[in-house]
Amino acid sequence: MELMDRLSSDMKSAMKNKEKQRLNVIRGLRASMQNEAIKLNKELDESEATAVLNREMKQRKDSLHEFENAGREDLAEQTRFEMNVISEYLPAPLSNEELESIVKETIQEQNASSMKDMGIVMSAVMPKISGKADGSQVNQLVKKHLSS
Repeated sequence: MELMDRLSSDMKSAMKNKEKQRLNVIRGLRASMQNEAIKLNKELDESEATAVLNREMKQRKDSLHEFENAGREDLAEQTRFEMNVISEYLPAPLSNEELESIVKETIQEQNASSMKDMGIVMSAVMPKISGKADGSQVNQLVKKHLSS
């Protein structure tokens, strides 16, 4: 898997450059991926690896929100750094226009016309975007188009 290779390569360069924070984040990402591979009892493909990265990013976002609410700027800054490192390995996010066109296209493909069809549309859209957009953003767009 090319993502694991890239993480290994970046880990080596972080060691050479004595980038301790970056090294810790990369090691954590590799460990999460290896744990997922053990759990699934197989080598991760790109979509599974991206799902692990998205899960790690979501955890950081939740933590960042909590740290900011608690006034812990030191921890919030560390979490922002970790999020920046993780984002280097995630696929480029879809623009709002691209996401909106995928949602509209999927609604037409599924012949969805009301909010009752929300689950069908969401289950059809999510594989198409595979980690390139936030699920809550997709959910809002689907609601918007189904309710209008």
